[in-house]
Amino acid sequence: MSKRILAIDPGTEQSAYMHYYDKELVEFAIVDNETLRHIIPQFTADYCAIEMVAHYGMAVGKEVFETCVWIGRFAEKWESVHKEKTIFIYRKEVTMHLCHSTRAKDPNVRQAILDMFPCTGGGKTPQKGTKKQPGPLYGISKDVWSALAVAITCEETKLG
Repeated sequence: MSKRILAIDPGTEQSAYMHYYDKELVEFAIVDNETLRHIIPQFTADYCAIEMVAHYGMAVGKEVFETCVWIGRFAEKWESVHKEKTIFIYRKEVTMHLCHSTRAKDPNVRQAILDMFPCTGGGKTPQKGTKKQPGPLYGISKDVWSALAVAITCEETKLG
């Protein structure tokens, strides 16, 4: 069964995406939201997983609500073009799956991902590598780590 996943870490103005297939990073970037919405039809993914906002009992600002709007717009675009339901992945699912703790922070998630990939590149983080000796995670930075975490969690917990 094919498991090509388009994973999205949504934001208010920009979002990170990862096109992930069989432990391979096919394509990834951080782009403005309108651009991402327009390129969603171009992906040959079988599934779309989006990090979903959850309520944890704290007051939230307008950024959270703006992000929710974009989550809906991305899901609507995916479902209208690909005729497949969007899979929503909550941050607690990511941290529980990758770090076995809901208290894990971004550095913990990043380290868990690094530990999953081979040390084939150069430099002090061979999973990422260097320009001369790239590793399997070469080029990953910022919110793309979160998109990759969503892809891995989706593949390993939702798709079997």
